Amino acid sequence: MVHTRLDGVLFSRMVYLGANLLSDNVRVVDGLNVFPVPDGDTGTNMNLTFSSGVEELTRKESPRITESAAALAKGLLMGARGNSGVILSQLFRGFSKSVNGKDEVNARQFADALKAGVDSAYQAVMKPVEGTILTVAREAAEMAVRAARTSDDIISVMEKTYEQAQTTLLRTPEMLPVLKEVGVVDSGGQGLLFIYEGFLRALRGEELSADRERSVPKIGQQELDKLISEQHNAQIHMKTEDITYGYCTEFMVHVAHSTEPNKKTFSEALFRSHLDTMGDSLLVVSDDEVVKVHIHAEHPGSVLQYAQQFGSLHRLKIENMREQHANILKAEESKGQAKPETAAQPVADLLPYGLIAVAAGEGIATILRSMGVHVVVEGGQTMNPSTEDFMKAIEGLRAEHIIILPNNSNIIMAAQQASELAEVPVSVIPTKSIPQGLAALISFRVDVEPEVNVQAMTKAIAQVKTGMVTHAVRDTQMGEVQIKEGDFIGMAEKEIVTAGPDLLACATTLLLGMVDEDSEIITIFLGEDATEDQAHALEKALSDPFPDVEVEIQAGGQPLYPFIFSVE
Repeated sequence: MVHTRLDGVLFSRMVYLGANLLSDNVRVVDGLNVFPVPDGDTGTNMNLTFSSGVEELTRKESPRITESAAALAKGLLMGARGNSGVILSQLFRGFSKSVNGKDEVNARQFADALKAGVDSAYQAVMKPVEGTILTVAREAAEMAVRAARTSDDIISVMEKTYEQAQTTLLRTPEMLPVLKEVGVVDSGGQGLLFIYEGFLRALRGEELSADRERSVPKIGQQELDKLISEQHNAQIHMKTEDITYGYCTEFMVHVAHSTEPNKKTFSEALFRSHLDTMGDSLLVVSDDEVVKVHIHAEHPGSVLQYAQQFGSLHRLKIENMREQHANILKAEESKGQAKPETAAQPVADLLPYGLIAVAAGEGIATILRSMGVHVVVEGGQTMNPSTEDFMKAIEGLRAEHIIILPNNSNIIMAAQQASELAEVPVSVIPTKSIPQGLAALISFRVDVEPEVNVQAMTKAIAQVKTGMVTHAVRDTQMGEVQIKEGDFIGMAEKEIVTAGPDLLACATTLLLGMVDEDSEIITIFLGEDATEDQAHALEKALSDPFPDVEVEIQAGGQPLYPFIFSVE
C-alpha cells in the first residue's frame, strides 16, 4: 500500500486512532512523571487536550485537509491543559497553518507541516528544555523532512518519523539527568509517540470504526440529552440565588481495566451513591467501557477527582449555571420591556482590573476572593484548567485589564495561551503555588498602571517560600531521599526533601527545614486530610527554635495535599 496524497478524511482517521491509543495508555504516560505524586498528570492532560481536538474534528471533519486540520487545531487550542497539552496544541496549530488552503498534501508537504508544528511549539515555550516532548517532536519532524526528499510515500515518511520518535524518546534520560535518576523516559514524549503510532497504523489501513466509536461514545445519548434538557428547562423559573449547586458538570470516564495500576474497580451503584452526596440532578449512564455523567455540583473539581479513580476522563464540560441563569433572566426581562428609541442605554463602567486565580479547595478559594479576586477557576494540583476555562473567565469579566494568577507551574502556559487569544489586555503573573499567588495579590494596587502591577506582583513571588506535603504513588529515589509507595513526601518548592510513613513527622521536618532566622510569618493551609490538632502540633514544634515567628492556620480544603506551607 502506498499513499502519495493525504486528504482531510484520511488525516481525520489518523487523528482518531492516535487519540484512542493515547486514551488507552493514559496511565502509562501518567506513570512516567518524574515526581511520584498522586497528581502526576501528563497523560491525563494530553488525553483531555487531544479529546477536545477530536470532539471539534468530529463536528467539522472535511474531505479538505485544511478544514480538518483547522478543526483539530481549534479544539486542541481551546482544550489545552498543562504544559504538555499546550505544547501538543501548538504542534498541530503550526501543522494547520502549514496546510492552510490545501485540499490535500503530498509527502513533502506533510513533513513540512510536522516541522512547522515543531517551530510553533518551540516559539510558545519561553525556555525550551531538551529531553522533553519538544525534542521528540523536533527530531521526528527533521527525520520526516529528510525522508520526504527521497520518497513520495506518506506511509514511508510516517514510518521513519515514528521510528525516530522512538529512538529520541529512549535518549531522553541522557539529555535530562532527572529522568535518568528516576529511570523513566519523558512522559510527554511517550504520549506523542502513542499519537504517532496511531497515525502510522491508520495510514497502513487499520480499521477505525470501533475505535472512532469509542472516541465519541453514543451510549444512552438520547435518553441522557432528554433528561438534561428537562432539568435545565425546569430551572428557568427559579431564582438565581436559589441555585445550591452552581456548576453543570458533564464528562465521561473510560473505565480502567483491572490491570491498570492505582485504579479502583468500578461499581455503578457505589459510584452513583457517592456522587449523589456531591450535588444534585445526577445522571449516570454506563456500559462495559464508558460511563457518562451529568451532575450539578458546587465543587466540580472534587467530582472529577473522585471519578478519575476509576479511569481516564474525557469530554469535560463545566458551565456556571448561576451566570447562565442570570443571563437568561435578563434576556427574558428585556423581551417584555419596550426600549424607547430616543433613550440611551447605560453601559456599565468597566472595572480597571479583573483578577482571575486558580485554586483547588473552597477554603483557599474563599481567601482569594476576600483578597479581591473576581473569578476563581477550579483547578490546580489535581486538575489543570484548560485554555477555554481561562477564556470563559476572561469573557465573563468587564475589565480594562485582566490579571491571571495560575498558581501552578503546569498551568502557566495555558493561561498565557488564553492571554494571546483574548480581546482585552491580559497579564499572566507566573505564580507557581498558592503562597506565591497570595504574595502577588498583596502587592496588587488598583490605582497604578498594569506595567507597575506586573512588576510588583512578579517581584513579590520571590519573597515567599512554598512547601507541600502529599503522598507517594510509587517507590523511587530522588537524590538522597528514598521513597516508598504510600509514604508522605515533603517538597520545598519543587525539590523532595523528606519522606516517611508518618504525616506529622514528615511535615515537621519539611517546615523546620524551610524556616530560618529571617522568617517572620508562617501560614499553614490545611487540606482535606489534615486536622487542626496536627497544625497546632506543627505550630508548637516551631515555638522553641523560632519563638518570634508568627504562625497562621487557614482551612484550605485542598485535595491530596494535607499541608501547604507559606514561609515569608
